[in-house]
Amino acid sequence: MSDICQLSKSSWSWDLPVHTSIISEWGLECASSLVKGLPASSFFMGCLAGGFVLATLADSSLGRKNMLFLTCLMMSLSSLLTILSTNVWIYSALRFVNGFGRATIGTCAIVLSTELVGKKWRGQVGTLGFLCFTLGFLSLPAIAYINRGSSWRALYFWTSTPTILYSMLVPFLVRESPRWLFVQGRTDEAVSIIKSITPTSNRNNISTMSFSNLCFERETWNVDLYSAIKVLVETKWAFRRISAAMVTGFGIGMVYYGMPLGLGNLSFNLYLSVTLNALSELPTSIITFFLIGKLNRRSSLLGFTILSGTCSVMCVVAGNVSATLQIGLELVSFFSACTAFGLTLIYTLELFPTCVRNSAISMVRQAVVFGGVFSPMLVAAGRKNGFLLFGIFGLVIGVCGLFVVVLPETRDRTLSDTMDEEEYKERVACNTIS
Repeated sequence: MSDICQLSKSSWSWDLPVHTSIISEWGLECASSLVKGLPASSFFMGCLAGGFVLATLADSSLGRKNMLFLTCLMMSLSSLLTILSTNVWIYSALRFVNGFGRATIGTCAIVLSTELVGKKWRGQVGTLGFLCFTLGFLSLPAIAYINRGSSWRALYFWTSTPTILYSMLVPFLVRESPRWLFVQGRTDEAVSIIKSITPTSNRNNISTMSFSNLCFERETWNVDLYSAIKVLVETKWAFRRISAAMVTGFGIGMVYYGMPLGLGNLSFNLYLSVTLNALSELPTSIITFFLIGKLNRRSSLLGFTILSGTCSVMCVVAGNVSATLQIGLELVSFFSACTAFGLTLIYTLELFPTCVRNSAISMVRQAVVFGGVFSPMLVAAGRKNGFLLFGIFGLVIGVCGLFVVVLPETRDRTLSDTMDEEEYKERVACNTIS
């Protein structure tokens, strides 16, 4: 009999110590799928809630630096406190808080870092964030291997403690975005930060008067949680851009999160295919770093989504020809989706002005995550029909990628700070075309 739930407790035992996982420690082996999946679901629900609630605060009242510090601290402390969980309900609640804090860390980091540099280095600096994320992700198997056989609480300790130290360094080593400060009317603070990051020989040439002729207008409407989202929806050009970016992000998210889940449906060796997919994200970041300055955003994003979609659809046919060819097409599709993911975020931050930039990127990231929500269902359906997995993946990312054609090109373009400034550029572009 393979179902241990129909056996007495005394007739079987765990291979590893009971404290190795929450399933064994809290006796959840016979619990419902809802209970066992609750911690993971709580984390993703926290990500969705945090992305909605916290995103606009970085544009309105708190700013990029404070939001980065608070969310990083919230994520790391809730992760550390998870060690004290005594049951699955407390554990799930802390996972929700963990996801809530984690939701906007990546967004704040990429927005803040790109707003601190000029357009020459904007793409490269934005790509560095993806590279660091990949390196951090690759460190997890090493941590897990070192702690194999140890309590699950040890894993939380070793992954949360460094993050607490990182968050404590933010107030001392990170500078607030001068662009955001200018938009908020805090000119003296902005000038002070610009001086601090300027070579010593040029600092004496910078003063508040140096910026007196620039049109930095405070966006007085951006004062509460929903202001940024409201203006993105009500402004015609902004609504067109955010809608197209979110639809594209949805398609990319379905493939980005779904491809690794669907590897078990391929004819190739599962362990090797998982390893190849994990390793493919590292060269993606490196290649994008060196090429981002030369790539047109719109055409590149369109090309990568179409390439990903085409290779994904071809995986269905290739499975009957060669397992090696199938995994090769899958890797190209996943590689293209990863590259498109990074390009989408960089493209989005260039499409919107400082006053709503953080909110816009958060909405696109939410669309990416939302696309990933449908992936497990397609993976389950794809076990009987390959087209319902890789075929649907390919069609969705290919069709969604077509929406970028309505967006303007932003490569080498100066970032705008206010809605009026961006709207003026939109009108000039339209008049030029007509």
